[in-house]
Amino acid sequence: MSDPSTPFPSPQAAFGDIAPAFARLTDEVLFAEVWQRPGLSPRERSLVTVAALVALYRLEQLPFHLGRALDHGLDREALAEAITHLAFYAGWPCAASALPLLRAAVAARPATTEAR
Repeated sequence: MSDPSTPFPSPQAAFGDIAPAFARLTDEVLFAEVWQRPGLSPRERSLVTVAALVALYRLEQLPFHLGRALDHGLDREALAEAITHLAFYAGWPCAASALPLLRAAVAARPATTEAR
């Protein structure tokens, strides 16, 4: 269920050959059910996800989710502020390592995308 405008492959394309059940669960449960649940908007879910990935130092997954956060209406300023705030709770190295990934995610998007 990846967005075709992002440079990231779908779960099926990314790891369906090695773990087809994992790819299917990612599409059908995580993105089709969990992300669609009421109670949090996609924007709020993106902010929570980015915060968790930064705090847990899961940098490999962060570029994809920063892109989704931008897709869901978070802008550079809000994401930078969230990462700055996390520096005091999750650690300076976690935040410092996330900021270049945010820069790259913003730079990879058309200028009009961030204006939302």
